[in-house]
Amino acid sequence: MPEISTLLVFAAAAVILIAVPGPNLLFIMTRSIAEGRTTGLISGLGVETGTLVHVSAAAIGLSALLASSATAFAVVKYLGAAYLIYLGIRALRHRDGGQQVATGPRLSRWQTYRQAMVVQVLNPKVALFFLAFVPQFVDPARGPPGSRLLCSVRS
Repeated sequence: MPEISTLLVFAAAAVILIAVPGPNLLFIMTRSIAEGRTTGLISGLGVETGTLVHVSAAAIGLSALLASSATAFAVVKYLGAAYLIYLGIRALRHRDGGQQVATGPRLSRWQTYRQAMVVQVLNPKVALFFLAFVPQFVDPARGPPGSRLLCSVRS
């Protein structure tokens, strides 16, 4: 178990990461304003599922690959930007010409959830955050974190 000071530093860094607006926060706010609280909550769940993908990637070492390769980092960054541009263009094409916010066609809950998850998975800031902090919470004496993650899923 990490020291309490390490946990406090992790919590402070996590709060800063959450508080600094990024694509995930903008996605949730836009969906919430345009379609209401339920859609905002579903978007939040999708973003947090994307966060679980990042935690798993950090635990098995994929985030280290992303951080060590400028090309891999750039690919993820540009894929994320392209996806957000795609969502924006689609919203503009489907606006009704009135004074309402251009939100595009109303999506099903599943589509909203999936979009939010993709926005988070393609957010390299989150991958680097977990790359920097997850290793501090791993006890090397207990074995590789990736294998422990896989074993806990099977149990």
